[in-house]
Amino acid sequence: MAKQINRREFLKYSAMAAAVAGTGPMILRGQENAKKVNVGFIGVGGRGRADLDECAKAGCNVVALCDVDRESLSSAARRYPGTKTYSDYRKLFEQKDIEAVCIGTPDHHHFPASMMAITRGKHVYCEKPLTHSIWEARQVAKAARDAKVATQMGTQGSASEGIRLLAEWIGAGAIGNVKEVHIWTDRPAGWWPQSVDRPAGEDPVPPGLNWDCWIGPAPMRPFKNGVYHGFKWRGWWDFGTCALGDIGCHAMNWPWWALKLTAPTRVEAVQSGQKKETGPAWSNIGYQFPANGDRNAMKMFWYDGRNAQTPKDSRQWKELLMLHELAELGDRAIDVNGQLYIGDKGKILINGDTPRLMPESAMREFKRPEKTIPRNKLGHHGEWLAACIGDAPARANFEYAGPLAEAVLLGNVALRLEKKIEWDSVNLKATNAPEAAGLIKREYRKGWEV
Repeated sequence: MAKQINRREFLKYSAMAAAVAGTGPMILRGQENAKKVNVGFIGVGGRGRADLDECAKAGCNVVALCDVDRESLSSAARRYPGTKTYSDYRKLFEQKDIEAVCIGTPDHHHFPASMMAITRGKHVYCEKPLTHSIWEARQVAKAARDAKVATQMGTQGSASEGIRLLAEWIGAGAIGNVKEVHIWTDRPAGWWPQSVDRPAGEDPVPPGLNWDCWIGPAPMRPFKNGVYHGFKWRGWWDFGTCALGDIGCHAMNWPWWALKLTAPTRVEAVQSGQKKETGPAWSNIGYQFPANGDRNAMKMFWYDGRNAQTPKDSRQWKELLMLHELAELGDRAIDVNGQLYIGDKGKILINGDTPRLMPESAMREFKRPEKTIPRNKLGHHGEWLAACIGDAPARANFEYAGPLAEAVLLGNVALRLEKKIEWDSVNLKATNAPEAAGLIKREYRKGWEV
């Protein structure tokens, strides 16, 4: 028989995964009007490439492309011939016909690129996490509000059916008052390196890579083959925001919306293998959220990475959940990215991007409430393009996404300090940890100040 462990040990030693929902259909109402939106794309490799193609499919004029990597830039330019190209987005903003920008860069460029756009009156789509630091999230949301520009954070699940069902079910009292939310992700294991030190030495910068612009606002460091450039940057604190920054804005978006969460009052974390410059091999983070309206105060637990007790496949995930009596799962397989909502009258499991009441008998007997939340028929990118031409604000606009990003990134402050954080959201201060100030607001390399 499996050894029983208590909830505190579960928080300390488990590591699980967060749900990322897919996009909706790319059918843009008023498509001819939307094509009048001239969009410049900053970062066109990786996720930036997907954003470029999805925006083009939704209906826009691709008028500028920017990437520090000549290979990625050339590939995009071949797909969108005749478009002006740049390796430095500070130069891109000199192009007069740009009305909006889509930002798909590493995390440390999100804030400067967004602010350069907003202060010039450009609409902005920016990938998650919205910014690299908490202070930046507050500033970019305020700037967008003041400038009255259309914005969207790249949380594609905001367009999904699943997130709307969850909000409707919880709003209808399907599981009563929610006491806890558990979110798990397999990242970073198998995705990018963490728990590593900076390598010694220096390699020649490859031809076609603008290393100075890649570093951008971060402190300069020597180029090293296979260490930073490419997806591996995510685990380095100077450039990325590790597992929580990668998946947190996707996964926590669900309870943030469904439970009408506001800034947490307390965050604490445990981890293993954290280095000075890179995130840990695994971490568990606990949030305390205050009451809001009819909802009582509640807790949220985040689990990432892998350790000796972490499941390696869906069967083991299910066994661990059942061991802790968090859900009665029957024959249902468990995804390595998921969420569990525990209410005083029942439980909801998010398996991938589909909510279901647990146990299965509860789901069979469940009378679904009416659909009261408007469905997204434009797709995540199309919704933003429609907002650019005067339609309703996009669902994940910066007014909504800024506070969500602040909460997500606060978990990294607790993680890096290895200290419980008592949080004053109004003043952006850790009241018990003045040493957190340098993590809440970072410094910028000369020439990249905003």
